[in-house]
Amino acid sequence: MQTLDPIQTAAPPGALASPAVARNTAAILEVLRAHLPAEGRVLEIASGSGEHAVAFARALPRTTWTPSDPSAEARASIAAWAAGATLPNLRAPLALDAADPDGWPALDVQVMVCINMIHISPWSATEGLMAGAGRVLPDPGGLLVLYGPFREADAPLAPSNAAFDESLKARDPAWGLRDRDAVVACARSNGLHLTRRVEMPANNLMLLFRRVT
Repeated sequence: MQTLDPIQTAAPPGALASPAVARNTAAILEVLRAHLPAEGRVLEIASGSGEHAVAFARALPRTTWTPSDPSAEARASIAAWAAGATLPNLRAPLALDAADPDGWPALDVQVMVCINMIHISPWSATEGLMAGAGRVLPDPGGLLVLYGPFREADAPLAPSNAAFDESLKARDPAWGLRDRDAVVACARSNGLHLTRRVEMPANNLMLLFRRVT
């Protein structure tokens, strides 16, 4: 696995910090490096704290990385991390709600990345994400990248993922690990086709979808 380029580890004032970022950034970056266009324009959906956006923009300097999040608190955190990084290819965060693709601004991107969102949101957010990606990404070749834990009909659910699923549903009954086949079907109905499944550490997956004419 490729090593991660050095990143700032101490959260700047006004920024949030996620322990999961330190665990998964290098593994996600390895897949992104292999499959993103060298000079692509990337939209990140549900960027959360902003740590991934900074790390990936720094590690992929020929891309243009635009983070987004519906939460004002998250956007403030993204801006705080970005201010400390001063990366010319990292854009200001957009107020974008995955569940409301009709409210998205006009976007010119080739890639969309969504990390750890669809299991911590209602199913309508996944439907909106796929509808928005189907409209925004170029046809053919546009790329949607998902990362997170999934249920798979052909594989037993890992005990850690089963416990995580239960904890999510206890917090909100609309949350929970999504069935991979349901996600794939939702993507296909919006012109996106699963082209690669990558097993990741800690029982996560990366699913890569392409616009295919």
